[in-house]
Amino acid sequence: MLTARSVGRLQSVMAELPGPSRAVTADVTDPDGIGSVMEAAAKEFGPVDIVVANAGVYMANKFWLNNPADIESLISTNVTGVMRTVHAAITAMLPRSVGDIIVTNSVSGYQSIHWEPVYSASKHALRAFVEGVRRQLVGTGIRLGTIAPGVVHTELWSAVDQTTIDDQIGKTTGIRPEDVAEAVVFMLTRPRHVTIRDLVVLPSDQAI
Repeated sequence: MLTARSVGRLQSVMAELPGPSRAVTADVTDPDGIGSVMEAAAKEFGPVDIVVANAGVYMANKFWLNNPADIESLISTNVTGVMRTVHAAITAMLPRSVGDIIVTNSVSGYQSIHWEPVYSASKHALRAFVEGVRRQLVGTGIRLGTIAPGVVHTELWSAVDQTTIDDQIGKTTGIRPEDVAEAVVFMLTRPRHVTIRDLVVLPSDQAI
């Protein structure tokens, strides 16, 4: 079950998937959005076993140059939206006492990066949130963890052509989305007695 705000992109991803899939457009800033996704997933595929909360927008620049409305929008997506997603996932998983929830964080949540203070603050908030809720979930059978990438060549860092991406990969100063996906699969496939609480994934030559 795929969900995002863009219909076209959802359809393009579905076209590449080998197995059955369904897409539902939703916005995590909508209080009712993620609930409808969970309901659709359960109806289409059965009880929810895995949820990857990957919503996020980016903001850099000096803090006083950021538009307050944009700051509020970022927090609504990066923090409140992820909390809504995790809340809906836990609610769906508790009756069966099993499930996995992975939250996409960032290396920016593990240190304060001065050129992106608002974004970094949102990721610090997620780190505290995930660790607190993980401790509350002890004994429930639900695992909650964070994947925290460094520089990943996606639109979050602005549009880049494939030649530029390949060059950065070759210099080991960036990683691909597929590298992060493989790390998520690693987290999800650990035996049930093992939880990967935090997994930071960096390019080999990223200095931060």
